[in-house]
Amino acid sequence: MVLGSVLNPVNSSMIAVALVPVGAAFGAPPAETAWLVTGLYLATAIGQPVIGRLVDTHGPRRLYLAGTAMVGAAGLLGALAPSLWLLIVARVLLGLGTSAAYPAAMHLTRSEAERTGRSSPTGVLTVLAVANQTVAVVGPTLGGLLIGAGGWRTVFAVNVPLSLACLALGAARLPATVPTVRAVQAGTAEEATAARRDRPAGSDRLDHAGIALFAVLLLSLMLFLMKPAPALWYLPVLALLAAVAFAVRETRARTPFIDLGALARNRPLIATYLRQLLGYTAIYAFLYGYTQWLEEGRGLSAATAGLVLLPLSLTALTVSGLTGRSPAVRGKLLTGAGCQIAACAGLLLVRADSPAVLLIVVGVVAGVPQGLIGLATQTALYHQADPAAIASAAGLLRTFMYLGAMAASAASAAFFPHGATTGGLHHLALFMLGGAALLFLLTLPDRSLGRLAGLGSTGR
Repeated sequence: MVLGSVLNPVNSSMIAVALVPVGAAFGAPPAETAWLVTGLYLATAIGQPVIGRLVDTHGPRRLYLAGTAMVGAAGLLGALAPSLWLLIVARVLLGLGTSAAYPAAMHLTRSEAERTGRSSPTGVLTVLAVANQTVAVVGPTLGGLLIGAGGWRTVFAVNVPLSLACLALGAARLPATVPTVRAVQAGTAEEATAARRDRPAGSDRLDHAGIALFAVLLLSLMLFLMKPAPALWYLPVLALLAAVAFAVRETRARTPFIDLGALARNRPLIATYLRQLLGYTAIYAFLYGYTQWLEEGRGLSAATAGLVLLPLSLTALTVSGLTGRSPAVRGKLLTGAGCQIAACAGLLLVRADSPAVLLIVVGVVAGVPQGLIGLATQTALYHQADPAAIASAAGLLRTFMYLGAMAASAASAAFFPHGATTGGLHHLALFMLGGAALLFLLTLPDRSLGRLAGLGSTGR
C-alpha cells in the first residue's frame, strides 16, 4: 500500500529538477516543459476519482496491479523518448498508472477498520500520509542525485524497478477479494451477499459523458492558463460551457462520475477539498518555481539545487514524524498556512546574490506546511466522507491536490515566460501569499475541525 501510493508523489516532485535539463536537451522553453507537469496532473486529476469508483465497486487488487504495471511501461517509454511530446505522453501514462494505489490503500484501510471495529486507524493513516509527504519533499533531492549520476532520463527509468517491486508485493500480499464497506457493515456472510446483490442495477457503470465533460473542462482551462492571450478567448468560454454541462449531467445521471448532490450536502468535506486545493497550490508553486529559480536565476546545477532543498525535505519529514499520530486537524492547518505566509515573505527577500543561508532558511520554513497540510486533510476526509465511497472520496481529494499543482504549474509558466528570473519569482511569491492567506482564513473560524480530533482519539 505504501510503496504503491508514493509512486505519484515521487514522480510529481522529481520532475522539478529535471525541467531545466529536459528543456536544454530538446531546446524547449519553460512554457513547453511545464506540460511535463501539467500532463501528469491532468491525467491524475481525472484518473483518481474514476479509479477510486472502480475500487469501491470491484475491489483494489486488479486495479492496483494494472496501474503499477502501467507505471513501469511509462517509465521505460520516458527513458527512451526521442522527443519532448513523447516524453509528455509518458508523463500522462504515469499519471493514469499512479492513480490506482492511493484509493486502493484507503479502501483497504477503511474496510479493515470496519471489520475490526477500529474506526480510526490513526497509525495506518499516519504511515500513508507521512510516506507520501516524505517522498514528495525528498523527490527534488532524489531527482537531483539521479540526474547527477545518469542524466535526466534516470528520473523516468527509476519507475521500472519501483513498478516491479509493486507488482511482486501486490501479487503476493493483496487479498484477491475485499468486501465493500457496506458489505462489511452488513454483518454475516449472507447479509453481505445480499447487500452486494441489492445494489441498484447499473451502479457499477462509469459515467463516460461526465468524465469527458470533466476532462474538457480541465483541459480547456489549463490550455488558457498556460499561455493566456486575448486570441484564446474561446478556451475559458469552452471551460465555462463544459462546467455547466458537467453540473447538469452529474445532477441527472443515475451513477454520476462525481455525485454533486451528495457533495453539496456535505459542506465539511467541500471545505476540506478547498483547503487541499489552496494548500497544494502554494506547496507546488514553491516546489516548481523555487527549484527552477535556483537553477536559472541563481545558476546552480540540478544536483546542487536538490541539495539546497534537502533541509526542506528534512524539515517536512521531521514535522510529519512528530505530528503524524496526533489526530488534530485545525491546528495543523493553521500552522501550515502561517508558515506558508512566512515562506512567501522570505521569497520576496531573495535575490540572485542572496547568501546561501537565506536560501536554506526559506526552504526550511516552507517544509513545515509540506509536513502538515496533507496529514490534516487526509484525517479530515477519513471522518467526513461516506465510508462506502471512501476510495472515490480519497481519489477526489487527490484530484484537488493535482488541481492545485496544475494551478501552480500555470502560475510558474505565466510568471516565468522567458526563464526563471528573480522578478518572476517575486510575483509568484505574491500569488502564493494570496492562496496561503485564504487557507488561513478558511480554517480559522471552522470549529468543527476541533471535533475531528476527538473522533480520532476515541475511535468513535
